[in-house]
Amino acid sequence: MLYVSTRGGCEPVTASKAILEGIASDGGLYTPSEIPKISEELLKKLCKADYCGRAAEILSLFLTDYTREELERSVKSAYADFDHPEKAPLVKLDEGKYVLELFHGPTCAFKDMALQLLPYLMTLAIRKNGGDDRICILVATSGDTGKAALEGFKDVEGTSIIVFYPRDGVSAVQRRQMTTQKGENVFVCAVKGNFDDAQTGVKTIFGDADFASELAAKGVRLSSANSINWGRLVPQIVYYVSAYCDLVNSGEVEIGETVDVSVPTGNFGDILAAFYAMRMGVPIGRLICASNKNNVLTDFINTGVYDSNRPFFLTSSPSMDILISSNVERLLFELSGHDGEGTARYMKALKSEGKYTLAPELFASMKEIFAAGCADDDEVITEIRHNKLELGYLTDPHTAVASKVARELCGDPVCLIVSTASPYKFCGTVLKALTNEDQPDSVTLFEKLETLTDTAAPKPLKDVVNAKERFNGVTEKSELKSEVRRFIDSQTGGR
Repeated sequence: MLYVSTRGGCEPVTASKAILEGIASDGGLYTPSEIPKISEELLKKLCKADYCGRAAEILSLFLTDYTREELERSVKSAYADFDHPEKAPLVKLDEGKYVLELFHGPTCAFKDMALQLLPYLMTLAIRKNGGDDRICILVATSGDTGKAALEGFKDVEGTSIIVFYPRDGVSAVQRRQMTTQKGENVFVCAVKGNFDDAQTGVKTIFGDADFASELAAKGVRLSSANSINWGRLVPQIVYYVSAYCDLVNSGEVEIGETVDVSVPTGNFGDILAAFYAMRMGVPIGRLICASNKNNVLTDFINTGVYDSNRPFFLTSSPSMDILISSNVERLLFELSGHDGEGTARYMKALKSEGKYTLAPELFASMKEIFAAGCADDDEVITEIRHNKLELGYLTDPHTAVASKVARELCGDPVCLIVSTASPYKFCGTVLKALTNEDQPDSVTLFEKLETLTDTAAPKPLKDVVNAKERFNGVTEKSELKSEVRRFIDSQTGGR
């Protein structure tokens, strides 16, 4: 299988090269030239496999220049330290509603499902493409991607990793997870601005041909661990396939019966993975895009107008505090029948005007598949309280957004609610929901939440409380390239 750019300006490349490059040279995102299909026979086979077996099977359909042995070995290594034997278990929330828990990895967020695997795929890609350059992973994060990428790539031979996060746009626990990160090849820096400022700065660096030449002279090439990299996105398809298999195995559905999926969505990668699973043949009825007060995606799906010219809010679900959702570009490319020129025009308008309006036929295609709703911080508090007191389940703010919107929009008898983070990453908000008292956003609230809910905080989160802080730098959004240059020089001796 080959991969093409969403903007149509590049020659097709192999899977390993798409993963190695991260982003296409024309600024587009690599996308599979075709979507492989899952037959009913294969789905029955997957139902009998464990999570790692399902992952190796699905990945082999997309990553065709990796051997099956390489994928099986990589998957088993990537998921070895997860704290649940099922890796991505289902928990029944209410009649017909199941929570897909994606926070059992080492950083307690769904990004682990992909970012524990990506370093294995990346190092194999380096060998497959005959390169000996040092790979520098460049990441903008709205909270969870940063720590998951740092943990995945720490001290991986031949790589370095730089993470930029919005100074006031992540939770206290998320910030401390990043600033205490161990590893000799890692660097973390706060940005004066919001996530979109950090993401735009990173994308600008990727598109800077002169800077790429400068780094090449030092034996370094940039790549990405954000979901703009196909190697980040493809492992996320797996857990939707796996969840459907688990629903079949539990007797909740029979093969062929559809389920709705509600996904808390910021950069549109997680829900796009569900879209690919649907296109492969997983019986998904409707994809429900759940947003917080930064509801640009809700408006886009309901009106066909993507307009980022709006106030930016800091919310209790910071990983969704995004106005420019990168992976929408892949959706437009797929729904338009791989119209690279058309997709490029939409992206050009977004960059120059901050908005675009879909053609009527494209909007109609999107509305057939997606529904959208949103929840503000007050509604998140109410939903966390409802889920715990009425249903006995503790949810983080992002999951609460998806839960609230699911109750409003799910149409199928069975609905899958995606849970993206441990509630202990957002103790202040969860405690406020359960006690009606304002709480400081602090890394010292674990014990209070444990006592109140008779649950246990994950060990990786408790460990950060007393960990030594290594990175406390802050930079202007215009200075990201200078920070990248400085760190790379420190890693290469300035050669």
